Amino acid sequence: MPNEAVIWDDEHADDGVDTKIAECLNLENPKSFFLFAGAGSGKTKSLEKALETISYSIGERLRLRSQQVGVITYTKNARNEIKRRLKNDAIVYISTIHSFVWDLVRGFDSDIKEWLKATLVADIAKLQSKSSPAGTKTEADRLHKIESKKERLQELDNIKKFTYSPNANNTEREALNHPEVLKLGAHFLTTKPLMQKILIKKFPILLIDESQDTNKELMEAFLLVQQAHKNAFSLGLLGDTMQRIYGDGKPDLGVDLPMDWEKPAKKMNHRSQTRIIELINKIRSEVDKQTQQARQNKQGGYVRLFIVSSDADKQAIEQSIMEQMADLTGDEKWKNRQEVKSLILEHHMAANRMGFREMFTALYPAEEFRLGLLDGTLSEIRIFSEIILPILEAHKNGDKFAIANVAKNNSRFFKKQYMHEHKTEAKRILEKAKVEIEKLCKKYDDNLNNITFGELLKIAYAGGIFGIPKGYKPILMRTPLEQAVADVFDNEADNAAEPSADKLDCLDKFLSTRFSQIKEYTTYVNEQSPFFTHQGVKGLEFPRVMVVIDDSEARGFLFSYEKLFGIKSKTEADMKNERERKETGIDRTRRLFYVICSRAEESLAVVAYTDKPLKLKKSLSGKGWFSDKEMTIINCSNSHANNKTS
Repeated sequence: MPNEAVIWDDEHADDGVDTKIAECLNLENPKSFFLFAGAGSGKTKSLEKALETISYSIGERLRLRSQQVGVITYTKNARNEIKRRLKNDAIVYISTIHSFVWDLVRGFDSDIKEWLKATLVADIAKLQSKSSPAGTKTEADRLHKIESKKERLQELDNIKKFTYSPNANNTEREALNHPEVLKLGAHFLTTKPLMQKILIKKFPILLIDESQDTNKELMEAFLLVQQAHKNAFSLGLLGDTMQRIYGDGKPDLGVDLPMDWEKPAKKMNHRSQTRIIELINKIRSEVDKQTQQARQNKQGGYVRLFIVSSDADKQAIEQSIMEQMADLTGDEKWKNRQEVKSLILEHHMAANRMGFREMFTALYPAEEFRLGLLDGTLSEIRIFSEIILPILEAHKNGDKFAIANVAKNNSRFFKKQYMHEHKTEAKRILEKAKVEIEKLCKKYDDNLNNITFGELLKIAYAGGIFGIPKGYKPILMRTPLEQAVADVFDNEADNAAEPSADKLDCLDKFLSTRFSQIKEYTTYVNEQSPFFTHQGVKGLEFPRVMVVIDDSEARGFLFSYEKLFGIKSKTEADMKNERERKETGIDRTRRLFYVICSRAEESLAVVAYTDKPLKLKKSLSGKGWFSDKEMTIINCSNSHANNKTS
């Protein structure tokens, strides 16, 4: 039966890779490795095999030494899935990066305090070295930043134990925020030999999934530990640099690794049909020489590019394209939007289509906010999405029990220590909490659709029942006159050619936008919307994929598909970055395009909106990504989907 033999070969084509990894996981002679695993290659399966090998071969030895294998995953869902598959094997410690680092450094309170003091002193000195004209917003914000940091510096002496939660806002004075935990971990691992020894004694083997997106400073710290303790520590990195989608990852990971590292590479793509694999191989061909091959039982597939005028009725066009794909593929499910996964190249497009563009574009320019904004962990937003929104929703539904539950879970008034310290005032405290929440609800009722984030934040801050993220402190410390100056600045900034990346400027703009956007934003980051982007689909796969790309709608200043496709010229900055081997917007856009196209299993429709349809078709014809018969120009008349193939 020849077909069975072929399938057997497909299933085991990359077995040599798993064997090589198993050889590295040897406590007597540990080796480190970087596993290249492209889209659909079965990277998670290789990770599971490695862990099963460890459990079988050295599991008992690890147990006797009270040691574990550390596994860092990118998401909680990935962590839970691996735990389930391994039946919660106790010798495997699986965690997200923030939790892993905190578990490593927690308890070293005097060292944490010393690091925080040094960081705050340096920040204050830097702020004090600058000045702006008196009476300006910049000068007022600088002074309030200094004051806020000095207050935190003074509070440090009264803190005996620091706290952190990857799932909370961390607004208490003793709490560290998300970026601080990563910086702290990188600093300790880089400068403290004792912390290095603690890491390798507890985890002689550390495996990092999606390593291309692991924080750069932290990754460099892990690499430093490996070089210093190569005879006692095995570091395994799994990933694909072409699928790096977050800006704080190490861009050159896998390049110039030490000679004693193993560098296995998986060649198979078990997910997609041949035609889709051919496309993604060509997309990445200008970056590296890595290619994938399809399974013998997946020798088919459909890829189509639809080029559409930017001023088209996009909803009607996309529905028409789905119907064309159904006719082309013979797959009637293309006619059902619920059966088609719509992927967009850039988050600004989702924000625009779903109605949270103003708040998104206000915060996105600040690089320190970007990651938390994209995955929903930004504390400056979570106070609205996880506290204020649930309270106002419950108020709207007349659900007093739900309101009380949110207050109980989030207010400092209901913390055990606070209740103990104020037990004689319990009745007054409960009454105060009730009054302050009623003020919040009344303010909302009075200006339902137009109330801003800032108006609600001021009430929450004045009431004092909820912790306010530290980033807002300089804004909330402003006098009325200083706030008036800031409001004038915001009006001027709206007309600026480039958005400001200063954190306070971004927060100012955000607070002036409508609170009503928060519901759609929350739906989006919780992956409950009809739109997915590259971050949302990481590791996922779908039979039918429609990729929608539109520079004019995205308004992204970090990405440009028209530059990638060759219909828009590179800027001087692009060419300068290329000469200096720095990342460009074209590089970022290529990776995003690769990630979302590689999600497709059976058929892929790329919808490209442009003002230059003929130029786009000619340029892509030259690249060889699509054949002429696979490219369709849709001419639109009166914003309706009247289609004509060019």
